[in-house]
Amino acid sequence: VQLQAFGGGAVQAGGSLTLSCAASGRSFSNNALGWFRQAPGKEREFVAAISWPGRSTNYADSVKGRFTISRDNVKNTIDLQMNNLKPEDTAVYYCAGRLQNWPVRSQGEYDYWGQGTLVTVSS
Repeated sequence: VQLQAFGGGAVQAGGSLTLSCAASGRSFSNNALGWFRQAPGKEREFVAAISWPGRSTNYADSVKGRFTISRDNVKNTIDLQMNNLKPEDTAVYYCAGRLQNWPVRSQGEYDYWGQGTLVTVSS
């Protein structure tokens, strides 16, 4: 099972980026998928998660109203649309999948992890 995140880059504060994560090796039908991030010198934290087929979502307070998570169940992918980016959003972003379907915040509940993609927001 592989989760491949891509779409990171450098952007100025107030700008937008869309991250994508492609899953291969298994279908994530009936499984929640999520995004986490790790800023320099900080612990990895929850960003957003989505259930299958996409009716339930969960967001960290710090990104609520700015980020939108979505999934394409045919392509087995998830996206994270990030708007109004702030310097504090700078981090390596990871996608993750879990065997259960509730979009929880605890990273210990996720069973599969992809490599990260770096997002840098300058002021």
